[in-house]
Amino acid sequence: MPEIQLGAHTIRSHGAQVARFHMHDWLILMLLVVIEIILNIIEPFHRFVGEEMLTDLKYPLQDNTVPFWAVPLIAIILPLIVIIVFYFIRRDVYDLHQAVLGLMFSVLVTGVITDAIKDAVGRPRPDFFWRCFPDGKGVFHPVTRNVQCTGLKGIIKEGHKSFPSGHTSWSFAGLGFLAWYLSGKIRAFDRSGHVAKLCIIFLPLLVAALVGVSRVDDYWHHWQDVFAGGLLGVTVASLCYLQFFPPPYDVDGWAPHAYFNMLADSQNANQSSSTNVNALTVRQLEFDSVYIRSPRNDNAQDSSSILENMESGRRN
Repeated sequence: MPEIQLGAHTIRSHGAQVARFHMHDWLILMLLVVIEIILNIIEPFHRFVGEEMLTDLKYPLQDNTVPFWAVPLIAIILPLIVIIVFYFIRRDVYDLHQAVLGLMFSVLVTGVITDAIKDAVGRPRPDFFWRCFPDGKGVFHPVTRNVQCTGLKGIIKEGHKSFPSGHTSWSFAGLGFLAWYLSGKIRAFDRSGHVAKLCIIFLPLLVAALVGVSRVDDYWHHWQDVFAGGLLGVTVASLCYLQFFPPPYDVDGWAPHAYFNMLADSQNANQSSSTNVNALTVRQLEFDSVYIRSPRNDNAQDSSSILENMESGRRN
């Protein structure tokens, strides 16, 4: 396991550096937001709904137990609060940045896939009859017996977006990512046998499941829509988490890949600098030894010995 340096990499010291390195990822997130907005504006496919098909689509039209505005709070804000709390505990900007980036990718990728399928499939909701005919009087094509809706256009548009469940997919994407994140931080799979850690992990998944159940209870979705949405959200959340973090059962599952890559680069830089210093020392020693053995010194010694012999000869 690499050396742990808690509190050494904060937003102030390394935040700008980490954000610049992932600049293209944030640009992709902005593109996903634009795509998500477009998918909610365009008209979904209006599937053929015959008179006889309305038998299973006459459930009452009622309000949402979990309103639309509450989904971002559950899927994004709640996990963000937990991630920020861990930042104040560990003071590690690498963990904060990668967790926020992974969470946003998880939710937005899930949202784009969900709404793209909604628009392409155009499955009617269980309460489609009352969306199409708010007065309860059906109007059908004289030949094909296809519905000719008399309700409000916006309500009818939402009536063709049953599959898959957006509430469920978003909830499982955000809270599923949170479950992965918590399992790594509390080291739930360290083989110590603490069942309480598993309860902490299952809690976000339970909340997401209850959101999905509410969609069936409110007659906004069929059970197949909820099942597909939950499976989609969990799958995308798992892929996004493992893109930024090691598996929770790994010995290094408590921190993101970027943190360990940074430590490895720092160690390589230190080893490189120490190697350069050693190389300069060896070269200096070699230079000194060559200077001592210089041919100029040998010639000077030979010439001085010759002069001494000539002087001694004259004296004799």
